[in-house]
Amino acid sequence: MFTLFSVDDHIVEPAHVWTDRVPAKFKDRAPHVVEVDGRQLWEWDGGRELTMGLNAVAGKPREEWGMEPARFEDMIPGCYNPEERRKDLLSNGIFASVSFPSLPGFGGRKFATFDDKELALACVRAWNDYMLEEWCGTGPDVFVPMHILPVWDIDLAVKEHERCVGLGSKAICFIEDPHAVGLPNFHGGYWEPLFAAAQSDQTPICMHIGSGGAAVSLEGVNPMTEIAAAFAYAARSSVNLMVSPLLRKYPDAKVVWSEGGIGWIPAAIERADRQWERHQYWSHVENAQIKPSDVAKRSMYFCMIEEPIGIKYRHDFRVDRILWESDYPHADTPFPKTQLSAKEVFDGIPRDEVELITHKNAEELFHFPISQELVAAYSGSAV
Repeated sequence: MFTLFSVDDHIVEPAHVWTDRVPAKFKDRAPHVVEVDGRQLWEWDGGRELTMGLNAVAGKPREEWGMEPARFEDMIPGCYNPEERRKDLLSNGIFASVSFPSLPGFGGRKFATFDDKELALACVRAWNDYMLEEWCGTGPDVFVPMHILPVWDIDLAVKEHERCVGLGSKAICFIEDPHAVGLPNFHGGYWEPLFAAAQSDQTPICMHIGSGGAAVSLEGVNPMTEIAAAFAYAARSSVNLMVSPLLRKYPDAKVVWSEGGIGWIPAAIERADRQWERHQYWSHVENAQIKPSDVAKRSMYFCMIEEPIGIKYRHDFRVDRILWESDYPHADTPFPKTQLSAKEVFDGIPRDEVELITHKNAEELFHFPISQELVAAYSGSAV
């Protein structure tokens, strides 16, 4: 059996996340679930949205994919119930899990669009409190605590980061390209206090594809094209950060790129280094002697699910910078046949390298050792 640490899963927020936690004056304006024509929708002050669809297909035959689940009961309970999620993960040999938000958007960027920033901050804090207290509190031996930030205000962001780390959070959920969603970019110094804080307390900064404005459309003659090319977002955004001053100034900060794959990395950093060498003189960059590939190999981690081509080129990057992900309950997840998937991917790979990729790298990065009692209890029973 493979011992697995998933650095990329997702929660479908239960209906009570915000109504139970925001101040009374915000209860009618914070996200809450409403019934419309037999469907359950999220509604908040100035907005309404579905967040399910391909985000909640785990455990269903692929032949049934394509329609949006209309209600929570149309999903398997593990999508939104932490007790059931824990059971699902352990049944597949997944002994640790980092879970990204759904409704807030990756990085919590949705709340930055709220006109009422007091409401927005209350919503950020409510999600964090739910994640750290209830979701992770249900399975502290499996769920790795993660928090989002009030990204529209760097001072508030650092303050909320410090609050959440004090509550036990071990990961920041951030935005792969903040400039793409109307926030300051990585090159002007605005985000330095956050990277400084993350370096100081060694909290990984987790970027997820799509958090920087990428949108997937089911319309037109080439549906799902953007999903098939998802690695392009990770390549572009990670190189953008490689050539920024941030990870040169804060070299011990750690950044994780989720669901972008790994097969493209050697080609991307090779080209980045070549262009860096050509353009460093007129662009007057600081610490020009540090190449983009140096930044990537020192400070960046990349994730894979089922990617034989990426495994083939693992030594062209760093085996100790590659992580495994499950993506439960999204369409990429191998659940409920996770062990079979891992066997196919890692067949013929040396055991010590498999252990690094499947769990040891993540254990060290997130400061979250897998429970050996759980491993012993579920050995031989995972599917």
